[in-house]
Amino acid sequence: MAKPDSTWLTRKAAIPLNWEVLLVIVLIAAMVVGRVLSPVFLSPSNLGNVLADLTEVSLMALPMTLIIVAAEIDLSVASVLGAASALMGTLWHLGLPMPWVMVLVVLGGACAGLLNGLVIVKLNLPSLAVTIGTLALFRGLAYVLLGDQAIADFPPAYTLFGMDNLGQTWIPLPFVIVIIGAVVFTLLLHATAFGRSLYAIGANPAAAAFSGIQVQKIKLQLFVLSGAMSALAGIVYTLRFTSARGDNGEGFELSVIAAVLFGGVSIFGGRGSMYGVLLSLLIVGVVKNGLILVDVSSETLTIVTGVLLLASVLMPNLAARWRAMRDRRALAKTA
Repeated sequence: MAKPDSTWLTRKAAIPLNWEVLLVIVLIAAMVVGRVLSPVFLSPSNLGNVLADLTEVSLMALPMTLIIVAAEIDLSVASVLGAASALMGTLWHLGLPMPWVMVLVVLGGACAGLLNGLVIVKLNLPSLAVTIGTLALFRGLAYVLLGDQAIADFPPAYTLFGMDNLGQTWIPLPFVIVIIGAVVFTLLLHATAFGRSLYAIGANPAAAAFSGIQVQKIKLQLFVLSGAMSALAGIVYTLRFTSARGDNGEGFELSVIAAVLFGGVSIFGGRGSMYGVLLSLLIVGVVKNGLILVDVSSETLTIVTGVLLLASVLMPNLAARWRAMRDRRALAKTA
């Protein structure tokens, strides 16, 4: 009997388990635990709540994925959401028709993203520092517009959209926007030259520029896109809760970044997939909903988000170190 090829066996054992497969396993495990913790967890109405609560975070996570793949970051997304909500209430009270209000709010979000992009690209400043500053700036503008007041007299036809389901299903209508956005952004990242340019920029921006990629222009477009999507999230959030407030969306930036990084996107850029981010969003939504059903405090939910954020940074680095150590041992044995 022929002996098995030891080289082939070693190569087969060295193949790492795909990160997306691991996320699917974690998602299934989280749903099983959620069902054990609460008998209503898998009910259609509660699953609808999971998707509804994920809507705004998902809308902001889609462009954030592109930004982090390109080795940048935008910490101002939640503040843009709050400013968009405040602007929406202000314009509505000024008497503008709701369709025009929505268009102007999205344009306002795009202008906020343009400000981020121009400062980062033209002044060659780190996006982390710039967007920490604009995080405070946009949140301050939201309070300037509304103060501590709330506007809640929006037309019922629009607020029903924020709270209604798709036909006879348990899928919330606002989540349909997320589904459409997920398809568009997945194709954009994985099936276009623009997406390939993002990976090249994230891996080595200097080499990408020498190869003819317009690095500064693409980064500027990413931040404009992020601002517009954050403003759209602000519109959806306002309609879902029928309230325009300056503090809407506070703290959402942590959930957005945690979902993107836990989805396998490298904080250093150049690696990651939209599939992993979408799975990660579902995991975050399922875990938070399960904890809420068992009356866990909001402080604990914040801790869970922090743990996910820390794990998403540590785990890839630990895995890389383990692989490097394994390769060194293999070389030593071969020698």
